Amino acid sequence: MIELTKINGVKILLNSSLIETVEETPDTVITLTDGKKVIVKESRHEVKNLVKLTRQDYFREILNVEALMKASDA
Repeated sequence: MIELTKINGVKILLNSSLIETVEETPDTVITLTDGKKVIVKESRHEVKNLVKLTRQDYFREILNVEALMKASDA
């Protein structure tokens, strides 16, 4: 999940796995896999970085769990 700010100032959490496209027109428009659109204050570049960080954290957590499981088996 990434935290974004809608144009009206409301903070939202968005499941980054549902993002299909991100466009700047000049507002940042996020199109989800179900066709819904969300307009946010963050730039396209900021959205990309938030998604990237979220995925890195997710995979880092998976690797930590795997390491803990291997250590407990030893």
